[in-house]
Amino acid sequence: MFETPNIGCYDTGMLYFDKVSKHYNGCIALDGVSFRVAPEEFVSLVGHSGAGKTTLLKMLLAEDRPTAGAVFFEETNIHTLPSRDMNVLRRRIGAVFQDYRLLNNRTAYENIAFAMEAAGRGDDEISADVPHALELVDLGEKMWNFPHELSGGEKQRVAIARAIVNQPDILIADEPTGNLDPLNTYDIVQILKRINDLGTTVILTTHNKGVIDSLGKRVITLERGKIVRDDPAGRYVL
Repeated sequence: MFETPNIGCYDTGMLYFDKVSKHYNGCIALDGVSFRVAPEEFVSLVGHSGAGKTTLLKMLLAEDRPTAGAVFFEETNIHTLPSRDMNVLRRRIGAVFQDYRLLNNRTAYENIAFAMEAAGRGDDEISADVPHALELVDLGEKMWNFPHELSGGEKQRVAIARAIVNQPDILIADEPTGNLDPLNTYDIVQILKRINDLGTTVILTTHNKGVIDSLGKRVITLERGKIVRDDPAGRYVL
């Protein structure tokens, strides 16, 4: 699938940022960031606006390139991949965003099926896997509803189902509860924990102190593009 470069005889884990820096027009968004994420780990990224969280995720999704350093997925430098292999890599990473990014003219089922179609999955797989993904996020009864017929929490659950239906190795959740009330926030966090328990690595960014403190999982704190804390069972400290 991928050509694996020789990066030495050490274990990089599933994901490895190696002294990654990113500069935009003289401004430093990331400054020598290094960390590893193990398979099946749940990691939260916290920091004030402008701390570098979004830039870091763009590096992982290969939506931007480092000014210096490298990002490895397993042992592959993702920014050296040819386009055909980049598409394969991106299918191994699911992503959920604050604004849901659903197709408004498609039902919940069709939104999720669309992601499978884009990955080249067949009709039999789609008809089997889409209902299962919706059940996993407790939304089986809303399969044929359009986004305008769903609450904010329900829209985010559809977005999560769409992100995991192709069984990615990593799920990125970028401020997934930013638009939600406390009850829906709790439900989304429980779903993310459930997905993690089933073996998917989860990387969460959030400003919600209550979410971080309730998880009891690893917390990486960014400040002005640098990692200032990395706590294995951390709390929200800024």
